[in-house]
Order: sequence, then C-alpha cells, then structure tokens
Amino acid sequence: MAEPEPPLSCDCFVSLPPGSQDDHVIFGKNSDRPRDEVQEVLYYPATSHPSGTMLECTYIQIPQAEHTHAVVLSRPSWLWGAEMGANDKGVCIGNEAVWTREAIDPGEALLGMDLVRLGLERADSAWGAVSVITGLLEQHGQGGPCREDPAPFSYHNSFLLVDRNEAWVLETAGKLWVAQKVTEGVKNISNALTIGTDISAEHPELRSVAQAQGWWSGEGEFCFNEVFKSENPPARMELAKKRYSGGTQLLQQHDGSVTAKVMMSILRDKPSGICMDSGGFRTTGSMVSILPRDPSLPCIHFLTATPDPSRSVFKPFIFSESVTPVSRVISPQYGPDDPVRKQPRFQSQVDRRHDLYKAHEGALQTMETNPDAGNAITETLRMLEGQCLTDIAALLTEVLPVRSALMWRSLVLADRQEMALGLLHPVLLLDWLPPVSRIQTP
Repeated sequence: MAEPEPPLSCDCFVSLPPGSQDDHVIFGKNSDRPRDEVQEVLYYPATSHPSGTMLECTYIQIPQAEHTHAVVLSRPSWLWGAEMGANDKGVCIGNEAVWTREAIDPGEALLGMDLVRLGLERADSAWGAVSVITGLLEQHGQGGPCREDPAPFSYHNSFLLVDRNEAWVLETAGKLWVAQKVTEGVKNISNALTIGTDISAEHPELRSVAQAQGWWSGEGEFCFNEVFKSENPPARMELAKKRYSGGTQLLQQHDGSVTAKVMMSILRDKPSGICMDSGGFRTTGSMVSILPRDPSLPCIHFLTATPDPSRSVFKPFIFSESVTPVSRVISPQYGPDDPVRKQPRFQSQVDRRHDLYKAHEGALQTMETNPDAGNAITETLRMLEGQCLTDIAALLTEVLPVRSALMWRSLVLADRQEMALGLLHPVLLLDWLPPVSRIQTP
C-alpha cells in the first residue's frame, strides 16, 4: 500500500512566558507554498500618506491609511501582501489557509496575505491588528487566486497575531470571524479551525448566520470549529490535522524552555512534516521572532529568504532609525508587464529568483552532488548562526558591551569565503547598526 501523502500546510507557533525560557514572547512560522515560488524579504519604512490616497493591493484598490508603520515582510514575490512579517511596534503576524462551510467568493478581493501586511502596517498591537483585519474583511471581503497559476485556487484564512504581551488567534469564514486571546504558554495553528467554545471576540452576526443556515440550532454551547467546519474539506486540510498535532507535541516537549533556537529547530523538523517538501509544495520561507516583554529591549526577527529551513540559515533583522535594503533578497520587478498585472492573469511565467535564492540553489546542488562538502557547509553555517544567537542573547540580557554590539555586524559579515561557493551566508538581511541608546554597558 502506498504511503499517504504528507500534510501540506503552513504552521504558526507562539510561546509566551512561562512557556518561554526567558521573559520573551517567541513567534515562528513556516510558509509552505508551491515549490518553485520565490519569497523575497522587504523592508518598508514608516510613512505618512495624503488624505484620499488609494492603495493598490494584489488585486483591488482600497483607501490608504494616513500613517503606516515600518514593516519587514517575507512574501511570495508576485503579490503585494506577505506570508509573515513584523512591524516596528513589536507586532508579528502569520496566516494559514482554511476551508469552512461558508462559500469562497470567486471574485477578486483582499488576499489573506494582503491582510497580513495591512494588519502590520496599521496596528500597534496584536489586538489592534485583529481589529484592522476584521474591519477590512467587513468592507472589502477576502478572495482571489492565491497562487501564481491560471488554475483557480482560493481559500479563507486564519491568523496568528502576536505582540510583546499576548497573542490572538483569528479564524475567518468569508466576512465572519472569531478570535481567541492567548496570554500564557504555547500555541500553534495550521490549516484547520482550532477555536471551539473558548471565544474571546466574534463577528456580531456569526451565530445568527449559523442559525439561519441551519448549521446551529441556537441551543447549547456554540462551538465554532464544529459549526463551521467544511463538509467536504480538501485532502490537504485533513492531512494538516496530523501536522497540527505534531506541532503541538513539539511545543509541549519544550514548554517552559522555548527560545529562538528551539523555535528554529521546530521549524526544521521533518518527521512531523512541519519542514516539508512533497507533492509540489515545500517550505519556501521561514521566520522566528524574539519579542522581549521589557519594552526597552529591541525585538529581533530572523528570516531565511530561502526555502527549506533545514538547509537554510536564519538571518537577523532589528528595526532601527537607519535601514538600507539589501538587493540580494529582493526579486526582479516587471511593472505593468508582470503576468499578475495583465488580464487575463497568470498566462505566462517570469523569473522571480533573487540573488540569494540563486546562491541557495547552488548550495543545494553542492549538497546533493558532494555530501561531504554539503555536510561541511551545513556545519559552518550552523556555527555562524549559533554565534549570532549567542550575541543576540547577550544583547537582550544587557551584558554585551556597546563596542561589541556595534562591531557585531562585522562579526556576522566577516567570513565571505562561502560566498565563492554560492552558499547561503548568514548576512544581515538589512544593513543594521543598533542605536547606542538602546544598548547598556555592563
């Protein structure tokens, strides 16, 4: 008998004290997408916008906010939104595809990935992002092709929204939604509805719609994931339940000791399917964030910008007053000739690979054709990643001298030898030099 196909889905994780080893909130996400899709990492500064400005999202225009926060995003390079990201207010968001009883609108609207970016740009807390996203759902709805392909593929979305103090799980069905507040311990979501009767907030018409549709009698407890579960879920969603269970077990194994390093190891876990490469899908980008409860300490965000975290390096980013984007992780732009902009959409393909993606391809080829060299590459890169994590830990415990902190960028960038081999080097995604005022001398 053939082995069942592994679960295909994204996975989001959060650990809040006492689940974390330190007084930090730890966020993580693996983005599982079509295997040849390229994710780029982009920084956008905080910006004020003239009144009446319209914003071009992936498919539709909406009114722009008067002010948008600075954001760092990991996104499929063909669209406007993001699979995951963070803002300069200490908010992180990741999304998941879900299917429910509510019909998917075949028209073009806001993608769930658009809503991720909009929540980050417009909110200064996790709850604020819930309010932003649900308000935009009410005004504009969700829908449209979710991959760069003429074959239709759309879904509804769930979200994990995290800040320095709490997390929220937001699950949607069309314009309807429920949210659950998480204030301690560990939590993960995948491609299945997880909110049952423990509902912290909800759409005002959620229950009346369910009753009118005959999905709920109106009597007894209202259990969202039972009332709204899809009657004919895709196989991918059913298999994702195994993945969700595996993620829960991994978090529980580390409950009370979760760090950024632990979260990276969870995202790299292949037996559970969390780090996956099967059936035309794979993990195309990964992110881990450290959000200290102490507001005087900076939030640290790590992104791979390359596929398969088990063979990639997490590279750090810290918001500061001076950020210079790095072109190596930005994909080529095609303007009005982009297949996503032409009608009908997606009738042709373009090369969206950025320089780091190409270098990563070369490294993978070396690993496959020369295992000994591949192992040496992996060991070297993990060593450098480990040094980076050690320095970050020192920074966050205020034992790293100012001079050492300012030289840290040189440490991370020091060894360029691997670049000649086309390796994924742990260079900073963005040209960061931490503000001296935020680093304490011992």
